[in-house]
Amino acid sequence: MNITKRLTRSDLRTRLVATCLTALGGVSVAHGTAPTTAPKPAGSPWPEGPRNTLIRPAVEAYVDALLGKMTLEEKIGQMIQADIESVRPDDLKEYKLGSILAGGNAAPGGNVRAPARDWLALTTAFARAAEAGGTAAHAPIPLLFGVDAVHGHARIPGATIFPHNVGLGAAHDPELITRIGRVTAAEVASTGIDWTFAPTVAVVRDVRWGRSYESYSEDPALVASYAAAMVTGLQGAIGTPDFMAAGHTVSSVKHFMGDGGTLRGRDQFDNRAPVAEFARVHAAGCPPAIAAGVLTVMASYNSSHGTKMHASRELLTGVLKERFGFNGFVVGDWNAQEEIPGCTKFDCPAAIRAGLDMFMAPDSWKDLYRNTLRHARSGAIPETRINDAVRRILRVKALAGLFERKPADRAAAEAAAVLGSAAHRSVAREAVRKSLVLLKNEGGLLPLKPAQHVLVAGAAADDIGQAAGGWTIDWQGSHNTNADFPGATSIYAGLRQAIDAGGGTTELSRTGSYTAKPSVAIVVFGETPYAEFQGDRETLEYSPADKSDLALIRKLRGKGIPVVALFLSGRPLWVNREINAANAFVAAWLPGSEGGGVADVLIRRTDNAVNFDFSGTLAFSWPATTAPASFVANDLVHGAQFERGYGLNYARPAAVKTLPETPSAIAPDRSRPSLLFGGGRVTAPWSIFVQDSVAEVRLTTPSQASPTGAAEIALDATALRAHWSNAAVLRIAGRPVDLRKEAADGEALTIRLRVQDPPAGQVMAGIRCSKPFGAEVPSADLPNEAWLNCKAAAPPVYDVTAELAKAKRGSIVTLTLPLHCFAERGADLSAVEAPFAIATRAALRIVITEVRLERPAQPASCPTPP
Repeated sequence: MNITKRLTRSDLRTRLVATCLTALGGVSVAHGTAPTTAPKPAGSPWPEGPRNTLIRPAVEAYVDALLGKMTLEEKIGQMIQADIESVRPDDLKEYKLGSILAGGNAAPGGNVRAPARDWLALTTAFARAAEAGGTAAHAPIPLLFGVDAVHGHARIPGATIFPHNVGLGAAHDPELITRIGRVTAAEVASTGIDWTFAPTVAVVRDVRWGRSYESYSEDPALVASYAAAMVTGLQGAIGTPDFMAAGHTVSSVKHFMGDGGTLRGRDQFDNRAPVAEFARVHAAGCPPAIAAGVLTVMASYNSSHGTKMHASRELLTGVLKERFGFNGFVVGDWNAQEEIPGCTKFDCPAAIRAGLDMFMAPDSWKDLYRNTLRHARSGAIPETRINDAVRRILRVKALAGLFERKPADRAAAEAAAVLGSAAHRSVAREAVRKSLVLLKNEGGLLPLKPAQHVLVAGAAADDIGQAAGGWTIDWQGSHNTNADFPGATSIYAGLRQAIDAGGGTTELSRTGSYTAKPSVAIVVFGETPYAEFQGDRETLEYSPADKSDLALIRKLRGKGIPVVALFLSGRPLWVNREINAANAFVAAWLPGSEGGGVADVLIRRTDNAVNFDFSGTLAFSWPATTAPASFVANDLVHGAQFERGYGLNYARPAAVKTLPETPSAIAPDRSRPSLLFGGGRVTAPWSIFVQDSVAEVRLTTPSQASPTGAAEIALDATALRAHWSNAAVLRIAGRPVDLRKEAADGEALTIRLRVQDPPAGQVMAGIRCSKPFGAEVPSADLPNEAWLNCKAAAPPVYDVTAELAKAKRGSIVTLTLPLHCFAERGADLSAVEAPFAIATRAALRIVITEVRLERPAQPASCPTPP
């Protein structure tokens, strides 16, 4: 039965008028219902959203009838989303799951470079398994298959990869965003995937956050306009036949809400903004997206004034569903339920009661299903809440046309024709052009005449992976080569094509060497790929520990060669020295797969006329110091070197004065990798994790217990308090770092702590190295798992039981573990993921005041092996 197409021309006119009224600040008109508005609480800071945007009588009747025929087990199954790494199509015979996702490092056969045909085969297998799951009572309920396509279908080699949102914000072009959404949806749908986890509507106020590049702007108005534009592109325009037609995907606004305003920009931490600011700034993207018909909203990891968003009934239900009038469903983030006090990733009725409709439970889904079913049977989760959640999920599936759509039988050739098509790449190239921001152009150096010899230098010049950034092929995007991007164009390749066409020559050199002295040099440099908390940082100084890029620019200038600096970054950074050193400076953000868009703007046409002028302007304030800009009353910005909206062009040149070159505002300890923990907090990008025999949890709140309660940790203003009652590991971990130089220089892992209760069993301290990308982590009993993958014959760990046992209660103990000792035991220090870990199997209570890498005042011997 075609339930989603039963709309008359009158219905369509009504919906179109309703959408227009909503856009103008009016109310929404639902199909077959009278206009409704929410009661307006006196003095409520929350904007009032449209009503019944997704309500269609035919759909509601179908959903109600289906819901009445479902068993409780089937209903709970609809509320669970599992990851392809832990679920197989055969599992759907027993578990009638509502959704499947492919997480950041998950792919068909475990191969993140799997071609489109493998993705299509996988999604088809799951769709067919769901179709076979009908019962005597009702027809099969289709799956939703979701993926993160945050800047194009970037998980698939050969797909079109757009600039990350931080660059798209600089374009200030909502119509372009809609076209990008259409292209992304078409490429995602071609691989049999129904659901795109986009757009991100975070309004970032501290760009030290590692997800800043997923945000369009610090300006809530720009984010609001882009939110509606991207939803329309992905799903089609609501109220028209194009809505959820073939080639579109379900959209998910994320994250609700406040993730762009957390304390010190730390991922998943607390947002302490006043309610009025929360509503005006951090909720800005939601009402326009809801008016545009967004079908799903993803809850955020962060907390608001200490309450995790996944547990906030006030915000998920009271604001999002009631005040904003959202009729779709709310999906959780990756095992985010485990961060709610009293919950684990396997058991969390509090999230459902708060208003979450579907758990994202990648590896915890079986236990979570069983426990949620148990709570539903006991009444701990009310039946009305279960029915509301499932009704919302079924509504979205019906509106998306999934009940009419048969499992994807598209030929692989169809996906290949859609992915990375010339038309799609043309849109991405346009986006690159429009995202570039010219910060400096001394003497009118740009645009360059093509008929000259041009040196293209820097590590990023011919690296498509670095230009694409995180969430590309895999989660972090840090393991890619140009071979992973068939059909793409590097920045160097684009420049070479333009210069060759104009009669000039190019020379590529990472280090700036050359065989013939160039007329001009273009130095391409910047941040290497990262994602989420691994991209958090303490300081906005670009590359504080490695000034080789600055040295390269200065070296070329010293030889009398004019330099154009092309800076790749996922956020504005303090680069005053580099700006001063270069003749021209361009913020290119993370442009993606179409590097030719850079040459379109930097290089003149063959007749020497300007090809494309710069049109991009800053959507974020560019920092004047190594600290982020701050926001005061009425969104006035303090601490901006270049204000939001700044951007030079060829038509309107302007001089840029010499900028201050002394870093300021960030404590030296926090801008170097030496201090891991001190002053009651961990140094970004490091995070604190606690793990027991069940799972690992990241500390994002002042206190956290391991899943079984074997260990509890808590932060105060000066220290980290840790209490073990059973086997567990505490570690500080993050992006792998190379500690070979520190080991050669005689540095040691130094831990300063106080013993409150002496150890009741063996205590070990050491490091953990990173596993090779794509390798399986072998299972091991705790606490041995803490020391895996250092390629060592013996674990890189030492027994510190004696030092702790002999200490008086409350006394300060300093543990010194020389790094060379780990190397001598065979550990590979080139990729250390956790430079500190401590574990025990028995009772222990300590207070850790400081953890750092430093050269001891006195030479230290290697401690006792376990």
